[in-house]
Amino acid sequence: MLAFSNSPPPPEEKIKQKSGNESYIALVWRRLKRSWTGMGGLTLVVLLLLMAIFAEFVAPLDPKATDTGFAPPQVISFHDKDGNFVLQPRVYALAETSDLDPVTFQPIVGPDYDHPRLLGLFVKGDPYRLFGLIPGDRHLFGATDGGPVHFLGTDKFGRDVLSRTIYGSRISLMIALTVVAIVTVVGTAVGMISGYFGGTLDAWIQRFVEVVLAFPQLPLYLALTSLIPVTAPTNVFLAFVIVVMSALGWAQMSREVRGKTLALARIDYVRAAMAVGATDRRIILQHIFPNVMSHVIVTVTLAIPSVVLLESFLGFLGFAVKPPLISWGLMLQDTSTYSVIGSYPWILTPVAFVLVTVFAFNALGDGLRDAIDPY
Repeated sequence: MLAFSNSPPPPEEKIKQKSGNESYIALVWRRLKRSWTGMGGLTLVVLLLLMAIFAEFVAPLDPKATDTGFAPPQVISFHDKDGNFVLQPRVYALAETSDLDPVTFQPIVGPDYDHPRLLGLFVKGDPYRLFGLIPGDRHLFGATDGGPVHFLGTDKFGRDVLSRTIYGSRISLMIALTVVAIVTVVGTAVGMISGYFGGTLDAWIQRFVEVVLAFPQLPLYLALTSLIPVTAPTNVFLAFVIVVMSALGWAQMSREVRGKTLALARIDYVRAAMAVGATDRRIILQHIFPNVMSHVIVTVTLAIPSVVLLESFLGFLGFAVKPPLISWGLMLQDTSTYSVIGSYPWILTPVAFVLVTVFAFNALGDGLRDAIDPY
C-alpha cells in the first residue's frame, strides 16, 4: 500500500519551485542586490533624484537671497563656548573680536561663541511653493531660528552655494534625462528598423548615421548654441540646447541597437515567426524589442553621466543654461580664475556633485550590466 505524506517538500524543492516561477525582472533584481557597487549606485541615484524633485524642501535657503559675498562655510560644532560636548549641533557666526592684528591693527574676526545658532531638522525658513503649487516654509535642515546658515559658504553675490547647488541639480539632471530619453527612443527605433529590414534601407540609414557621427561635436555644439540670441527666453534657449544634444547623440545608440538586431534577426525563433506569417511589426515588438531592451537599459545608465559632464562643460563656457536658471555648469563659471579658486575653494562645490552623479550612474550601469547579462 502506498503511503501519502503531508510533510512539506525539502528546502531544495522549495528553492527550485521558487526559482522556476521567478520572473526575469525578479531575477535581475536578485542579481543586482548581490552587487554592492550596483546597490550603492542605485541608492545614490534615488537620493539625487529626490533632492532634485524636492529641491525647495531640501535646500536650506532661497537660492536667490543675497548676503555677504564670498562668506566662508560655517562649521558645524558639537561643543559650547566652554568646550563641553552637546548633543544639538550648532554653528557660530563670524564676528569681530576685541583683539587687534599686530601687523594691520585691524580687529581679528573669529567665532562668536556668545551667540550660537542651533541647528535642527524640519525647521521653518524661507517660504516657497513646492512644484510651484504647494506653499510651505519647512526645510529639511537649517537653523532653528529661521536665520540664514551657509554650510558651504556663499558666492560673489552672497548667494548660498549649497542651496544653489541643490537647485542646480534639477536643471542638470532634467537636461540629462530628457536628452537621454530622446536619444534612446530615436536611436532604438532607427537601429531596429535598419537592422531588421536591411537592404537598401539599411545602407541609406547607415550612411546618414555615419555623416552624423563624422561631425566634430564640440565645435558644432558651440556654433549651434551661439545662434540663439542672448535676449531669447530661458525656456527657448533650454529647449534648443536639449534638441542640439539629442540631434547629435542618437547616432551612436542606433549603431549599437542595429548590431544587436542583426544578431537577433537570425535566431531560430525569429525565423520561425517569419515562417508562420507573423507581421514585421509583431516580430519587432514581440521578439526583437524585449531582447534589445537589456542592452538599451545599460547604455542609458552609462549615457546619463556623459550628458551631465557635457552640460557642465558647456555651462562653464556659457553655452548651456542662462540666468536666472541655475545649473551646475553655470555655477562653475565663478571658478574661471585661479585666484578665485585659491581664495574661495568652496565655490567648487558643484564639481563634487557632478563627480557623485557620474559615479552613481556608472556604478548602477555596471551593476545592471552584470545582472542582466552575467555571462
